[in-house]
Amino acid sequence: MKAGLATLTLSIMAAGVHAQQLPPKWEELTAADFVKALQTANNTCALPFGILEKHGPAGVLGTDLINIRFSTLKATKDEYVIVFPEYYAGQIFEAKHQPGTIAYSAHLQLEMLQETVAEMGRNGCQKIVIINGHGGNTALIQYFAQTQLESPKDYVVYTLSALGVPQGTAGTAPSRPGVDGHAGEGEVSNLMAARPEIARPERSPTESGVDLNRLELPEGVYTGIWWYAKFPNHYQGNSAGATAARGQATTDAIAARIANALRAIKRDETALRLQKEFFERAAKPRL
Repeated sequence: MKAGLATLTLSIMAAGVHAQQLPPKWEELTAADFVKALQTANNTCALPFGILEKHGPAGVLGTDLINIRFSTLKATKDEYVIVFPEYYAGQIFEAKHQPGTIAYSAHLQLEMLQETVAEMGRNGCQKIVIINGHGGNTALIQYFAQTQLESPKDYVVYTLSALGVPQGTAGTAPSRPGVDGHAGEGEVSNLMAARPEIARPERSPTESGVDLNRLELPEGVYTGIWWYAKFPNHYQGNSAGATAARGQATTDAIAARIANALRAIKRDETALRLQKEFFERAAKPRL
């Protein structure tokens, strides 16, 4: 009995060591190692999702994806999955007036995302986790996830928003009220943890991130110009107080959330079964 337990323990330890030897980045795996990585990841693959847009005076254009990919790769140290290469083809029409913004057409955003997850599925990713790092992608991703029920698929798409951490998480509080927001203190702090050499917090005072609140409409009324009406500089808050220490605490907390989600998804055997059942019933609806 003891010998059996010892063998099992050694086997688990060996699997853990093997996972650490395999790079989590899709683009850094050989073809042969990709097959091994799928087995280690229980056929689970992550797609961190960002955008190219202005991030105030202190953040770089790719801040969203840099930050969310950094946290996702941190999470793979605790829960191994394969991480798709850098993916920027999201929704950002509201920043077209700012230099460096890449705003793909609406149909291309959906087609690219569908083609991408389909190719991931074709390569053996039965569980595909879109991990969103950009607020403007939220509605797009939710709609995309719902469209996966349009036709039968042999993979499941999960979505995870990883834009914040629970209140009270040690070391993640803003220096003062009102400084967080798009390209504000929190986001630039995260960039300082992920890529300190490209963050520019000293440039924070060169622009205003104050809410101009130029549109007055009743509660529940929405229009696409709402963001421009509030923040025409595409900057919300104040990034002057950003610190790498705050960014480290925040990205650690986000990575823990992502790892917990990946762990649950890797264990999940229900979604694919129910999806298959749904498609069978949808082909021939019955009571």
